[in-house]
Amino acid sequence: MEPIKKIALITGGIGGIGTAICERLYKDGCVVIANYRDFTRAIKWREQAKNWRQNHLRLGIDVKIVEGDVSDFRSTSTMIKQIQDEMGVVNILVNNAGITRDAPLYKMKPQQWYEVINTNLHSVYNCTRLVIEGMIAQGWGRIINISSINGQKGQFGQTNYSAAKAGMHGFTMALAAEVAKKGITVNTISPGYIGTSMVMAVREEIRNQIISQIPIGRLGNPEEIARVVSFLVSEESSFITGSNISANGGQFMG
Repeated sequence: MEPIKKIALITGGIGGIGTAICERLYKDGCVVIANYRDFTRAIKWREQAKNWRQNHLRLGIDVKIVEGDVSDFRSTSTMIKQIQDEMGVVNILVNNAGITRDAPLYKMKPQQWYEVINTNLHSVYNCTRLVIEGMIAQGWGRIINISSINGQKGQFGQTNYSAAKAGMHGFTMALAAEVAKKGITVNTISPGYIGTSMVMAVREEIRNQIISQIPIGRLGNPEEIARVVSFLVSEESSFITGSNISANGGQFMG
């Protein structure tokens, strides 16, 4: 019996954590597809990915890119059909797409609430619903939901974001129970503060305040999250499902 071709879709794949996940899964031998909404940014990102260098050695990766608004079921359906027609069944799904629209609840506009819930939580249903039958048919699959420390402990000004991220793990546990006997595992990773461009753009004094609250004493690296994804995709993790792996430097241990 031929080994299953591993085809990985990473939503929000051209962001900081998404990029690291794409690179790692490509090195692991997967066909990697990064989802995007911004075409110009995605094309630039793909060219950079092909030409990455480290210590004068070329580490270029050939990542496929596919357009789709994962907050919209119809757009997601079109995207998944394109992937299936051109590359095959998606059997690794990393639900990584996420946005913030922060405000205290008493100031939060309905649009701020719905945009975050749609992008961060509805997208998990949209993508997973459209690939789960293919995984069941193959008898193998890996679904990894990228949540957040703020979905575990809450965060001032982020009722929308915290609710969506907490909801992701509820989804994980329920689906894990449904598909455990189908060869499919479903897990959550909850990163703490990671040194992406978004976090590094925060004023230095604010960033130092954040770091002072992390027992390890530093921000996480996107590559550290990618390594957890790599493990959860591997056969070595096949007994782990329905779990939430905290990767936050000890900032929250609940």
